[in-house]
Amino acid sequence: MNQPLPFGAGRNGRPAAADLTEIMGKVARGDKRAFSELYDALAPLVFGIVVKVVRDRAQSEEVTQEVMIDLWRQAARYRPETGAVTAWAATIAHRRAVDRVRSAQAATDREQAQAAREHTPAFDEVTEQVETRLESEQVRRCLRGLTELQRQAVTLAYYRGLTYREVAEALRTPLPTIKTRMRDGLIRLRDCMGVTA
Repeated sequence: MNQPLPFGAGRNGRPAAADLTEIMGKVARGDKRAFSELYDALAPLVFGIVVKVVRDRAQSEEVTQEVMIDLWRQAARYRPETGAVTAWAATIAHRRAVDRVRSAQAATDREQAQAAREHTPAFDEVTEQVETRLESEQVRRCLRGLTELQRQAVTLAYYRGLTYREVAEALRTPLPTIKTRMRDGLIRLRDCMGVTA
């Protein structure tokens, strides 16, 4: 088979419709030279249709090649009484171009859906967040069960990061008393939350 001409190029004297019908008959019988003529005659038309739909030159060239291969493979199915060769080729070209656009859109949709799934927290993360919130609520409830001094001491030490001495100074309470109240408060918290030693 001859090397195909670049898209948009063709012989100045393109075959007439009757000649294309005859050429298509030869292509249907496997004549490679006839297919080369058919290619030269139809590739520019097919490319023009495809590029209007696909809008990307590189993809349009691929689709045009696919259409021309379809014309080679399906040549025996062509019936002159149903229309001109050019109309048949144009129909195949348009269908292939639309299929390519739909395929590209489906791929884009899949990628966007995948990206959305990746940005949705996994079940384990959601479960962990819920458990953390429930535990926080339980801690708050258990803290309400402590005496005022125990609650203040525990809150200053564990939520504000103060040392025993700093807690004693902040609450104006002797250091041994703070240590005792904190120990008792932590034991009550542990029991309230059901933590085993």
